[in-house]
Amino acid sequence: MSFDDIPSTQPTAEGHAGHEISPLLSRHGFRHAFFHRQGGLSLEPYSSLNFSYAVGDDSKAVADNFSRAAAVIGVPADKLYFLEQVHERKGVKLNGSEDHRATMFIQGDALLAEANSRDFACCVRVADCVPILLANRDNGAVAAIHSGWRGTAMNIAGALCAQLSDYGPGPLIACIGPHISATAFEISEEVAAELRPLAPAAKVIHEIPGARPHADLRIIIRTQLEAAGLDPADIDDLDGCTVGDPERYFSFRRDGKRSGRHLAAIAPRQSKDPSSAS
Repeated sequence: MSFDDIPSTQPTAEGHAGHEISPLLSRHGFRHAFFHRQGGLSLEPYSSLNFSYAVGDDSKAVADNFSRAAAVIGVPADKLYFLEQVHERKGVKLNGSEDHRATMFIQGDALLAEANSRDFACCVRVADCVPILLANRDNGAVAAIHSGWRGTAMNIAGALCAQLSDYGPGPLIACIGPHISATAFEISEEVAAELRPLAPAAKVIHEIPGARPHADLRIIIRTQLEAAGLDPADIDDLDGCTVGDPERYFSFRRDGKRSGRHLAAIAPRQSKDPSSAS
């Protein structure tokens, strides 16, 4: 994929992009969404709401999908920002003035931003990895995090909680989106040994007689968020296994390189809504 392959403007597309929202983030006034695979314009095998230009899909269809997602979040289509994700723990700060086509070639696995006057959203793209949307309940700063097993092993969630404090103090809230479940996430013994100590008080590795172990990334990430200071009640979960539900989700583990990608997006909150305080 080259810069020239990406449309410089994204046309307005009619239609509803299928998505889920976090009751917790919504209650505190954050515009956000975890998009699933329904409600877009991409054709098989990317049908229909694919958000990757790099998997072989038609670039105009992908651009139209972004336009549909932007309408859900309430921002311009060229203000949905995402990075070239590399399975590390680097967070990149935004202020909304950046060229989104240039930003997508910056390497990193999380975007964060403080509240300001611009309308834009921090996004990550996933197809089995864990999307996490994080927000400061008081000052409106946000982060979108891509946490695969490598990022989880490096505690990218905890790192972004700390980095978000650069924008000021305040209680954090989070939502963990749909991803590969423990039932489907078969791993090697070496990976199991790396993940097991990350949540020593919980059963995060499932040993199966005669088979390879399975890992529960959701429990590990919850443990990491709590260790970073979040109250358990301030962590929302959206259930769903990307591998086990092909009608609703893309899955790299299930479909390989010709799988589409989901988008998870959150916009900085411009100001605190007094009615959302708790």
